[in-house]
This record gives sequence, structure tokens and C-alpha cells, in this order.
Amino acid sequence: MAIDPLPLGASTEPDGNWRGMPSRFRNFVSKTSPHFPPERDRYVLYYNACCPWAHRTILAHSLKGLAGIVQLVEADARDPAQGWWFSGWRGPDRCPIYGIRYIKELYLKADPKYNGRITVPLLWDKTNQTIVNNESSEILRMFIESFDDFLPPEKREVNKGAAAYIPDHLRGEIEEMNAWVYDTVNNGVYKTGFASSQHAYDEHVRKLFESLDRLESHLADPRHQPYLFGPYITEADIRLYTTLIRFDVAYYTLFKCNLKMIRSDYPRLHAWLRRLYWSEGPETAGGAFKQTTLFEAIKRGYSSVSAGNGIIPIGPHPYILPP
Repeated sequence: MAIDPLPLGASTEPDGNWRGMPSRFRNFVSKTSPHFPPERDRYVLYYNACCPWAHRTILAHSLKGLAGIVQLVEADARDPAQGWWFSGWRGPDRCPIYGIRYIKELYLKADPKYNGRITVPLLWDKTNQTIVNNESSEILRMFIESFDDFLPPEKREVNKGAAAYIPDHLRGEIEEMNAWVYDTVNNGVYKTGFASSQHAYDEHVRKLFESLDRLESHLADPRHQPYLFGPYITEADIRLYTTLIRFDVAYYTLFKCNLKMIRSDYPRLHAWLRRLYWSEGPETAGGAFKQTTLFEAIKRGYSSVSAGNGIIPIGPHPYILPP
């Protein structure tokens, strides 16, 4: 499920629980697809730097070395009524491909009757002039696997063995972790932050921190060091990182996830997070985690929705501790 960090189109139920709505476009780029085959410079990823769901896709794009293969375009702001748009604050003031101002116009170009959520990330096909997919986990998988024929042999998943992002011998464990981390951590911060009853808040904040405790214990196992499943970064690391890098700077204060902080209460998770952020070695493709993490955009984006007045909290300092 791709969920807005600023959840236009989501709903709060009478019981106080916040629920996102499922993604609508679920096609795949693959060699077997008659409509969306892998091609160089055919596809565009529209994203926003604040959004953790978009972040996982641009992080995979960077790790895999897809520059020049899949185009990146940032919609740098979000209007409460119209959704994501090109303000010119960080990126272009119009879509560089179509000259439009709002991502909504792409949704309507793909389906003139579309009335669902306007979300990023959004994978667009320039040939068919339509949306391929707006589900972040599926775009992430496509970036990991679907464009390998355009990469050097050493970057292709089939040749990486145990260093693959989803190695065969760990696929089951990674899938299992992805499922509960998505429900209680990635999505758990939203269930907590947008709960509209004390009961719903208490339920989801408890589940969130139980899962963070579980992850801290998981990293205590020597088999799960320095990354979640051992010596190599996997898809599970990518999916968890984009939530935890936002935790202390946004969710702790703005989403009331303030029982514990990563930096002061989870030493193993904190070490894992700092290792990913600060590394500039080949394991991170020269610093992909740091380069795709834009703290000012993150703080500005979350402050505008949760506080409602655009005031950005000053802390914490530093946003992430030195290595």
C-alpha cells in the first residue's frame, strides 16, 4: 500500500483508527509484459523527498545505479486540495516532460474518470502515456529486478549471490519481516499519529514500540549484523530505513511517537541507522542513503500537516549523530 505522508484520501474511522486506501495502478515492468517491457529512458518516477514511501523507491534507484535508465522527477510540494505539485521550491516549477503543475493531471491523463488518491511515488510510461504503478513496494521490487539487463553484470541480482537484495536463501525471512514491519512500523507511525481516539492511539503506539523492541532484539543475533540479515544490505533494510531515519526528527514529536527515541533508547537500531546513513562505500553505492535523505524537506513536509501552521520544530540537533 502506498500511503501519503500527508494523507489526503485516507480516512479516520468512527473507532478512531486511521486507514489508508489501497493503490489503484498495479502493473509491472517485466520482460513478459506485453504493455510494459523494460526499456532505457521509457519510464519516469515521480516522487517527493518528504515521503518515506517515495524514498524507498529513489533509494533503490540510487543503489541499483538506474540513473540514465529510469528518469526521476520531483514534485516538491503538496497542496491540501490538489495534492502533489511542482512549486519550484526544490525542483522544477512545472513537470519537465509535460509542462503540467499537478501530479493529479497525470492521474487524469491515465484515466479521465479517476477519482482516487493522488499519491507518490508514481511510475509513468512515456510510450503509452499512462501510469504503470503507484504502489511503492512494487516499484521498489521493479527497480531491484526489472532493469538489470541495462546494468553491468556485477550489478545484476542473478549474479550477486548472497549479496542480492533479496537472496533466495533469505527470501522467506525477508518477506515475513517486511509484512510485520510494514503493518506496525512503516504504517504504524501513521496509525499512531493520525489516531482520533485515545484507544486507537494507545493500541497503535504500543504495537509500534513492541515492534521496535523486536527489531532491537533481532539485531542482537550475530547472524543479523551489521544489517538486518547479516553482512549485506537487503530489501528489508531499505524498507525499514526510510521510516527510522524520520523517527527522531518527525514522528517522535509531530506524530506523538514519543515513548522512546532511536538515538537514546535503541543502541543497536541506532548503530544500524547511522551505518547506513554515513557509509560511502560500495555497499551503499557511494552514499545512497545519505544522498537521498533530505532532512529539511522531511521536517518541512511533516510540520505542514501535523501542526497545521507550517512552523518547523527546531530539533533534534544533529538530525543524525556522527558515525
